[in-house]
Amino acid sequence: MAFLGVFVFAGVGGEALGLEANVNQFYEETNLADGWIYSPYLNDLFLEQVYLLGATTQMERQVVIDSEADFENKPDVRLHFVENNTLSKFYLIEGKPLDINDSSGVWLDKSFADAKGLNVGDNITFEFEGYEINKEIKGLGYSPEYVYHVSSYSVLPDFNKIGFAYLSYKAFPSDTVPYNVLNVKFNGDPDIYDDLLSYRLDGYYVSFIEKSEHSSVSLFSDQISLHKMMADVFPVVFIVVSMLILLTTMTRIITHQRTQIGILKANGFKNRTIIWHYLSYGFWLVLGGSILGLILGPMIIPKLIYSVMMSMFIMPSWEPAWSNNFVYVAALMVLLSLAISFYSAKSISDEKPSESIKPKKPMFSSKGLMERFKFWHKLSFNLRWNYRDAKRNNFRALMTVIGVIGCTSLLVCAFGLYDSVNELTEWEFYQTNHYDTKLIVDNGASQSEIDEVANEVHGDEIIEKFIEIESPSAKKSGSLLVFDGRELFTPTDSNRNNIEIKDDEVSISKKMAEMLDVGVGDEIKWHVMDSNKWIKTKIDKIHADPNSQGIMMSKEKFKDFDLNYTPTIIVTAEHVDKNYSAIKSVSYKQSQIDSWHYFMLAAWVLIYMLILFASILAVVVLYNLGLLSFVEIEREISTLKILGFKTRALRKLLLTQNLWFTSLGFVLGIPLGDYILKVMWQSAGDSYYVVPSTSITTILPTAVITFSLSIIVNLMFSKKIKDLDMVESLKGGE
Repeated sequence: MAFLGVFVFAGVGGEALGLEANVNQFYEETNLADGWIYSPYLNDLFLEQVYLLGATTQMERQVVIDSEADFENKPDVRLHFVENNTLSKFYLIEGKPLDINDSSGVWLDKSFADAKGLNVGDNITFEFEGYEINKEIKGLGYSPEYVYHVSSYSVLPDFNKIGFAYLSYKAFPSDTVPYNVLNVKFNGDPDIYDDLLSYRLDGYYVSFIEKSEHSSVSLFSDQISLHKMMADVFPVVFIVVSMLILLTTMTRIITHQRTQIGILKANGFKNRTIIWHYLSYGFWLVLGGSILGLILGPMIIPKLIYSVMMSMFIMPSWEPAWSNNFVYVAALMVLLSLAISFYSAKSISDEKPSESIKPKKPMFSSKGLMERFKFWHKLSFNLRWNYRDAKRNNFRALMTVIGVIGCTSLLVCAFGLYDSVNELTEWEFYQTNHYDTKLIVDNGASQSEIDEVANEVHGDEIIEKFIEIESPSAKKSGSLLVFDGRELFTPTDSNRNNIEIKDDEVSISKKMAEMLDVGVGDEIKWHVMDSNKWIKTKIDKIHADPNSQGIMMSKEKFKDFDLNYTPTIIVTAEHVDKNYSAIKSVSYKQSQIDSWHYFMLAAWVLIYMLILFASILAVVVLYNLGLLSFVEIEREISTLKILGFKTRALRKLLLTQNLWFTSLGFVLGIPLGDYILKVMWQSAGDSYYVVPSTSITTILPTAVITFSLSIIVNLMFSKKIKDLDMVESLKGGE
């Protein structure tokens, strides 16, 4: 148990801290910007005004523009024409460093290059806004802005379809470089910096995105938070239960060896010598298990999880991190083991040899309230015996219940996570969205071409865009969804009940409403990321969406804001495999579901580990406490055997008591597991909205595992009852 507790704590903790340490090192080495100012007016006067804010310490202009690479599937490649490559720098893996004076070279996303079979020295062509440029690949690498890089219609990176590239500003195919992004580093609070920027330059920039709101930074931060919560919560249960196991184990050992202790005392052994002997029981085992856990935990668990995450997140280093807290926890366990061992041995060391050489006297139990009722005598012997035994040995009963509570809470949490992920999939892809095919509209497609495709596939035209939303108390990045039809899209509330958003209403997702601290009737303002036109909107409804946090409205309401309705996707219930000139790419629901499941694979690994460790915990807890129970009532069992009780009846006695304690611990463990589950999902970040609950699919497998293990452990004592030496057990009391 000591090994298991430290193994999980150091392993999951090392994995979570490793994610944080690796990405922070990556951000530091590449000097990731603290914020991004999007503006078409990035001239010298604008830069001077940003500098005069007082908090700005460093800035760099870029042209960031989407292009299509010259391949058959027209992959999207985001180009960065950089002024000096000092902020959010290109991280070189192979080739030569980015040369700001090299107008003929391009430094390409290594993941994209690998997917396309490109190498340093190859040429690649990009098309954007009427320009076509052909560049030689001078280097391959990563970028801190693209740790997580996906298209707007996917959750899983597909580097065959998406990538990025860095070029010198001298490579831009125009005499005038139209800078549109200003990367900045600044001192102080981002909200204060945003206020200063708005005060001095309001109207001259489209938006300001602080680092924590950047899509890649934010999502990876959410992953770290979720893993750190697992590292903080689950090992605590293991460690607490392992200490309880040690306490009951030492109690059982002392009880079983009373006669030997009494003989040693009678032969002149000092109490100090005896105590030191029993201190070594807990000390060496816990020390050995803790050291082994410290070594193997960070070696095994991070590798299992990182192997899954490396295909979704791109960083140059994936190494587990070490924390002194791992050693502190292991040292605390060793100290607790000494204290527990001392407590267990001290009581018998204070006894006289003439007393300790005899078996421990049975606990006395007075007649309780229940035994005074008339129905008491009508109860079976099994029930009455177990009730009195539990009263006499209430400490053992308490330890058993606490141990089962720990096991149950972990299993409830593990199966709750499993169910939550499955329910999220059901909610997002079946209850809310009813399409089979999503057609991504080409940027150059005309409205008539889009309408023609939509009519042919019997689809609905939808706008999906990234927006910035601001309330009096907060500003967040989110999504905008504008729908034209309602057959293929059904918004829901927090209870997953369908709701109707009328043509004159604007609805905000519940998660976004909580982050902005707004409700129905409040006013917010928002703008599309590539536009500086802010729209003031009153919130008419609140919907719940598990995967998309932002606002939604009808086509009619969108046009009321005097905005141009240009659909970005077409969804249809048909399975479309035909090519259209107006359609850039096609995404199918099943592929999106598969991608989502793969994206959550790291969570599945942790869930399966939890189920395994919780089951091991249950076996150890129930076996240890069952053994303690057997030792404590060995004399009573022998007496009952002499009185004619068969082994089957005695086994039933122990099983009944075991099931009582298991049932009580199970019932109390469910709300604890439910609480841990809710705390975990609350730490999952801003991207997902989940309503965790302990349903029958969570409770049933937990009950099956818990009670099955309880019964199996009880059956393990059948041979002990059958082979019990009644003469030795009874004569030992004389």
